[in-house]
Amino acid sequence: MRTAQPLIVLCALVSFIVPATAQDEQPPNPQPKAATIEVTPEELELEVGDKAELVAVVKDEEGNVIEDAVVVWFSLARRSVGVSEAGEVEAYAPGDFELMARVPSSPDVDPRRDRDALTARVSVHIPAPPLASLAFVNMPGHFYAGTSVRPAFTVTDISGAARAEVTPELHSSDPSVVEITPLGHLRMVGSGEAEITASAETVSDTLQVEVSPNLIAALTLQGSASHVRTGDVVFFEAMALGTDDKPVPEMPIQFALRARTQSHGMGEPPSGLITDDGRFVADLPGEYTILASAGDHWVSATVAVEPRAVRRPIELLGQGRVADRKTSDLWVWEAPDGRDYAITGTWGAAGHAYVWDVTDPRNIQLIDIIKVDARTVNDVKVSEDGRIAVISREGASNRRNGLVILDVSAPLDGVKVLARYDDQLTGGVHNVYIYQDHIYALSAGRRYDVISIEDPRNPHRVGQFELDTPGHSIHDVWVVDGVAVSSNWADGVVLVDVGGGGKGGTPIQPVKMGSYAYPSGWNHAAFPYRSQSTGKFYVFAGDEAFPRQRNPLGTNRFEGPPVQAAGWIHVIEFDDLEHPREIARYEVPYGGTHNFWVQDDILYIAYYNAGLRVVDVSGDLLGDLYRQGREIAYFLPDDPQGFKANARRTWGTMPHKGNIFFADNNSGLWAVRLVPENESEPQN
Repeated sequence: MRTAQPLIVLCALVSFIVPATAQDEQPPNPQPKAATIEVTPEELELEVGDKAELVAVVKDEEGNVIEDAVVVWFSLARRSVGVSEAGEVEAYAPGDFELMARVPSSPDVDPRRDRDALTARVSVHIPAPPLASLAFVNMPGHFYAGTSVRPAFTVTDISGAARAEVTPELHSSDPSVVEITPLGHLRMVGSGEAEITASAETVSDTLQVEVSPNLIAALTLQGSASHVRTGDVVFFEAMALGTDDKPVPEMPIQFALRARTQSHGMGEPPSGLITDDGRFVADLPGEYTILASAGDHWVSATVAVEPRAVRRPIELLGQGRVADRKTSDLWVWEAPDGRDYAITGTWGAAGHAYVWDVTDPRNIQLIDIIKVDARTVNDVKVSEDGRIAVISREGASNRRNGLVILDVSAPLDGVKVLARYDDQLTGGVHNVYIYQDHIYALSAGRRYDVISIEDPRNPHRVGQFELDTPGHSIHDVWVVDGVAVSSNWADGVVLVDVGGGGKGGTPIQPVKMGSYAYPSGWNHAAFPYRSQSTGKFYVFAGDEAFPRQRNPLGTNRFEGPPVQAAGWIHVIEFDDLEHPREIARYEVPYGGTHNFWVQDDILYIAYYNAGLRVVDVSGDLLGDLYRQGREIAYFLPDDPQGFKANARRTWGTMPHKGNIFFADNNSGLWAVRLVPENESEPQN
């Protein structure tokens, strides 16, 4: 086994030589020990967009000010309020938050995990900005007696932020024509005209409503299928006809469902979904009746639903155990020599990346170790031709971080370092992606840089992309068919044309195509995918959250019980770039997602403490994929010899040549396979 040795070896030699040549010099005075830290002001109240300066004073045990003391600032809600290295605070969103100033006990200790660090806290109150505008949106052009309409609004404050939580007050000028219900709906009582006013704070909007007589003579309902499986989407079309047998224009039609599951006699409640536009899906097998109504007319249709029955056994093939440090992400590929390999990173350790021969997944072999100057090698990627790999660097001893480019064309002959690149990447590279001779590399969690590796020994930057929203941040980027899809936490999923999106973008000049954000702000990863069965373009967006249990600042992540993650996979339909819509979710109740992959209409998820999950995403998608029985298989990688014994924390996954490889934070590299339907279940 050959190990590539980077520049850190030279640094170690230099530190040994310097004391020998300077042995006659007087040692410098030791740094006074910090005893107290005081921050002023202790409380802040800022408007959205405002900035303020915090000043920290550190004193020793004698009460003397330590002028050059190192103070590290943290925001405990960095997407709502930010704080710079110099203590400059900026307010991004309303709420009550906390900032923290810490004096590390040693330069070699991560200040977030330093139990002995001095700490001061600052509370920040950011009031909600005044509202700037309110408007009715998406209202019908016709209104009919005997129907009701749920009004929709856009509400914006003076910072430009949408305020979805604001519920306007409604008033009707003539309740005998339009009545406001207790739930805020508009009920068309009789023919005539009325003015509806919506108001909130100092802003308002009016809607002129003309209610016509309800002349419906008949209501029809037609579904795309009457016998389906759980998870199959049935499209219903309802039509209101007048006395002339012609459709009544813009007649509001409401859908509802009632159901009887196969196991209703054992207390199983029905579960399904019918949307406003008539899309229906059932979670449980049984008989479902869809109701469509318009005024005093209604019609029904019945659908028989069978179990989806996609479950398959899963077989463990092999494991490449890593028990002395935490494992991060992985990549699996076929090299030019025809053999299959995997590369895995390490987290919070000493900058190692491992290269494995996985040609026989039942006999995984470690064949090389790359050591770089870093605490964490979070991400690893390999080029399309299997010749070049890139690994990310965080926590470098010289704080330059960046990335390392490797020759992996013949791993059995040793992996070679081709180049190191850190220009404008010194803040840390968390994730990378290789696409068509370019590396897309995150820079300090703010943007991604596009780096040409047409000559991998001489990488150079050619472009970059960064949002301009307040407090923006980025966690990941993935490129497919010339479209870069990034995960931007509270800003959600962002699609950018870098050569294939039809908007004129290139790696040199990326062009934004569209975006979608969801309320939690947990967007951590995203995978673009065009369905093989329907042709629809989806983005699968994954959460990362730890609301159940967190290791607080000053505690060691390597000790104590496993942290319990939360979150789910959001399925976003992106066929209309201007109007993407979230249509489905996959959520394991007791776990949280990390990284994932979609191939051949199957979703593979590294689901942290819920292990590896394999999910059927064929056909149209709608609703709760977990409850619909779309899960094909799962595997829980509990390892009594792991870094933390029997503490699964599945990090990343990737299918390769009919097998499924995944990396687990506490136990290393694993390989499993789905047992074919015509093959008996393996005996373990």
